[in-house]
Amino acid sequence: MTTTTTPHHQVASATARMRGIADALVEASVWSMSVPEAASTLVELGRLKAQVIELEARVAAHADEVQVGTEVGATSTSNWYAHQTRETRSAAYRTVRRGYDLAIYDRVRSALAHGDLRLEQADVIIRSIRALPDGLDSDLLIKAEEHLVTAAQEHDAKRLTILGRRLLEVIAPELADQHESDLLEREEAKAAQGCRFTMSDDGHGKVHGRFTLPALEAAELKKMLLALAAPKHLAATHGPGVERRPGPERMGRAFAELIDRISAKDLPQVGGRDATIVVTIDHDTLLGRLHKAGILDTGERISPAAARRLACTAKIIPVVLGADSEILDVGRARRFFTKAQLTALSIRDGGCVTEGCDWPPWMCHAHHWTRWTDGGPSDLDNAGLLCPHHHARAHDPTYDTQRQPDGTIRFHRRN
Repeated sequence: MTTTTTPHHQVASATARMRGIADALVEASVWSMSVPEAASTLVELGRLKAQVIELEARVAAHADEVQVGTEVGATSTSNWYAHQTRETRSAAYRTVRRGYDLAIYDRVRSALAHGDLRLEQADVIIRSIRALPDGLDSDLLIKAEEHLVTAAQEHDAKRLTILGRRLLEVIAPELADQHESDLLEREEAKAAQGCRFTMSDDGHGKVHGRFTLPALEAAELKKMLLALAAPKHLAATHGPGVERRPGPERMGRAFAELIDRISAKDLPQVGGRDATIVVTIDHDTLLGRLHKAGILDTGERISPAAARRLACTAKIIPVVLGADSEILDVGRARRFFTKAQLTALSIRDGGCVTEGCDWPPWMCHAHHWTRWTDGGPSDLDNAGLLCPHHHARAHDPTYDTQRQPDGTIRFHRRN
């Protein structure tokens, strides 16, 4: 609970009067204000808000110095203020912190106090000055503050942020290039560590995702998508008169086309194979005689039409099936398995054949059950897919490998 006292200090008295004036305007109608008066009043209210923000921050810092709230057991002034005003603790802390910051940057404080600066602008100016290299002469820091406060008369906070990044070019040009280089290197290293990519299948034919990229790679991706989403490209690929789609949809379709255009030859191999999607489909379905879903080696199912579309543009790898859907040998005698054999193994085994392992086929290695050096052939009967961990264990002399009737294997440590 706060204690109501009779205001004596100039700031306290003025605050009480301003609150009284604001209370008198609670029911005041504004419908009769003329257009010029409404415009000028709105601008003046913005200036007044800036002045109140500065005054609030100044009083908050003083309240922290005199430890307001300690008599009621508050752990800090910001916590006490948050409780009294129902603000979040983080918002109350920023108010107190802003009071201390404005005491350091007096030109920012004065402009805010006169209503010539907005809160966002003030925060940007302070952050920009703090981002300058350590050890700069105090006169240079004053020059930087004056420069940005003056620039704030014509530029909003977003533009001030850009100007703040080039601040050294104004106050110390001889240091600007090196500082910018160091700053960009730090930002790029942080951005590289912050790369993220997530995908989730909604079970209804769509996959949703989110990503975070460094600015360079994001700019490259944007350029690619804009090229594929350009009206001329759409007219060339879909014919004239194609309706111009909304921005997000147009970019989404461009992203899908970009993925279709990437060649497996441009990607690193995984487990000795190209990063190629393998579709298992009946021959009659491929020829259009039947309508049966195609199955991807990643487990997803696609329509016969989509499978036939892929067949028009992709290299077809035939997999010949026997009477009981048994995959026949597609390789020939050699030390290493062929890409065709690896494809066949991916379809047959569906991933690592070790019991309980769920590694997908495209991340597995082909293993000779009877070693090639011991006379084992490089054919499908003598092969199975193992993930890197279990492949290493298969060659570890401290383990025995036991093949089960269902085709899976178990490892047992030798005594």
